[in-house]
Amino acid sequence: MIDFTNAIEEFNNYKGSEKKKTLRYHDKKYLVKFPDPVREKNKNISYINNAFSEYIGSNIFKIVGFKVQNTILGKYEYKEKEKIVCACEDFTDNENILYEFENLTLSTNPDKKIETEISDIMEVIEESKMIHTEETKQKFWDMFVIDSLIGNTDRHNGNWGFLLNKNTGKVEFSPIYDCGSALNPMIEDEEMERINETELKNLAINCYSCLKENGKKINYMTYIKQRKNEECNKAIKRLFLRINREEINNFIDNVEGMSITRKDFYKKMIEKRYEILKEIYESIR
Repeated sequence: MIDFTNAIEEFNNYKGSEKKKTLRYHDKKYLVKFPDPVREKNKNISYINNAFSEYIGSNIFKIVGFKVQNTILGKYEYKEKEKIVCACEDFTDNENILYEFENLTLSTNPDKKIETEISDIMEVIEESKMIHTEETKQKFWDMFVIDSLIGNTDRHNGNWGFLLNKNTGKVEFSPIYDCGSALNPMIEDEEMERINETELKNLAINCYSCLKENGKKINYMTYIKQRKNEECNKAIKRLFLRINREEINNFIDNVEGMSITRKDFYKKMIEKRYEILKEIYESIR
């Protein structure tokens, strides 16, 4: 596991809620995310496991075939305590800048505040003259399907977007980034050991996106099971056969610094959701 303790630190200019540093390692710039202290009451866990979530979630996207921000699981010593961190390589440079979707929402429909309502997001995509509408819709729903597999609860308008080349004006869907809220980072190992099969299934199924329909957060599996969104159905058709569970399980098994309990929990959660996606795929293909 890479030790980032002595990497060169730069001023941090990244947004987001996690504790983070901007470090330069081997001439590359990284946003290094630290485990956040838990702010919720009645939680025995001291820190959330967002570093593992970020690393594994990002790499599951990569296994399926997405362009993804490069992530490295590492360690960092702070006040004589070693912390597991996830270093996220900056994919922007002097020519290519990240244009987050929330910035795009500000330039459309001055009469409406755009948040995470699905219909509003689709409206922004259709109205914008700066992006390719159909391609963006496909990429969005592809991302939605894999977010449902990893249980990402925080794919809001500020953590997906577009890469803009300042020289050519070319705009493309950005690499996937910010998966730190996937895979139940708030559950500690001891709690995972106590979860029975029924509770595990309920956790897998009752996972909510921060995207909304009619003002209510979308339950991923319920939404997919309804088969009412043809764009979502098409995304399942495109992606399902690319979800290689054996490769995903092998990747999880080889993650350093993570307990067997957590590895088994992640694999079982993904399996439960995979089986639902399989059922839907077989009914609509």
